[in-house]
Amino acid sequence: MHRFVWLVVCLALIWLPGCGGPAYKVEVIKTPGLKGTQQPYEVNGQRYNPLPSAAGFVQDGVASWYGKDFHGRKTSNGEIYDMYAMTAAHKTLPMNVHVKVTNLSNQRSTVVRVNDRGPFVDKRIIDLSYSAAKELGVVGPGTAPVRVEALGYREPATSSANITYRQPDSYEVGPFMVQVGAFTVSENAQRLAAQLKDRFGAAKVVEAWVHGKQFYRVRAGRYDTLAQATDALSQFASGGYHNCFVVAAN
Repeated sequence: MHRFVWLVVCLALIWLPGCGGPAYKVEVIKTPGLKGTQQPYEVNGQRYNPLPSAAGFVQDGVASWYGKDFHGRKTSNGEIYDMYAMTAAHKTLPMNVHVKVTNLSNQRSTVVRVNDRGPFVDKRIIDLSYSAAKELGVVGPGTAPVRVEALGYREPATSSANITYRQPDSYEVGPFMVQVGAFTVSENAQRLAAQLKDRFGAAKVVEAWVHGKQFYRVRAGRYDTLAQATDALSQFASGGYHNCFVVAAN
């Protein structure tokens, strides 16, 4: 339930104040050819690669919500957060894409538009606005198991009965891998990579420096399309590897 604002491509480092919790250190990784909201970024050493396309995106996990503490503040796409609007925060989905969110505990569904980044809390995949959370029955318990399904970008409609969604253009350029974790000890990363290679056929350790500290990122699998890589996330989750995400196999 913590927000940060993408200002411009040259933004290098910002801090997220905790909402009753720890501060989050966010570093935007400047990448030529990508606009601000598509730039990769790291939160306390964990890298997130915003997806160039939401086509075929489906994700199961835990939803939370954020309300008056953030009402009136800027969101990641530069809008002002309105807790009464039907919006949400997601770590990697393209900005302004609409998604269907289903509360798996009561089967209620609603549609929200992604205009923010987050939540950066373990195992949570989406942060709903107050109104969206209320509609899904999430406000009371605070969290709920959900399924997130990308619909696309909303097309102009003459009436509420004629709402349609345009699937975003696909910019899939494979191959892709799934990042499973990041370690500060090389031996731990190499051990996990060996386990993943036996199960998923490919794995490697990628070294990176973040603020003078070396990390060893473990990536596994090899997929020709973004859709295949996204589908594979469920296989990793079933194997006990949670909070994984897709990266380009560069």
